[in-house]
Amino acid sequence: MGLIIGFGAAELSKPTIIAGLLIVGLADNLTDSLSIHIYQESEKLEQRAAFVATLGNFATRLFISLSFIAFVLAYSTFQTIAAASTWGVLLLTCLTWAVARSRNASIPMEILKHLSVAAVVIAVSHTTGMLIHASTHTLNKH
Repeated sequence: MGLIIGFGAAELSKPTIIAGLLIVGLADNLTDSLSIHIYQESEKLEQRAAFVATLGNFATRLFISLSFIAFVLAYSTFQTIAAASTWGVLLLTCLTWAVARSRNASIPMEILKHLSVAAVVIAVSHTTGMLIHASTHTLNKH
């Protein structure tokens, strides 16, 4: 969500947005999955279970990244931002609900906390994109 909103504010092209999403979906996802795997090993999780969890984490995050790419390919920038925001909020809400339920935590409070953090991420991404657009627009004038 944050990437698409930030890239949209920067007025970047579809290929650039897709490249950014692929980098996150592959390279960043690999490093995060490796970090999770190392943590699981340090917690002495059985090796096969750690490997399966790592692969599951990677595949899930890759699928989610690809789902956002589908929006970029299918819609205009404005429609992509709306669709990606809706999809992102839905995913975050569902995941938060499942985790809160399994932990016997207050589901509405957990959803509110996570959506609040998402709102900050979106605001920072949008502002960053606007600053990038303004600076590249200024540089191109000279």
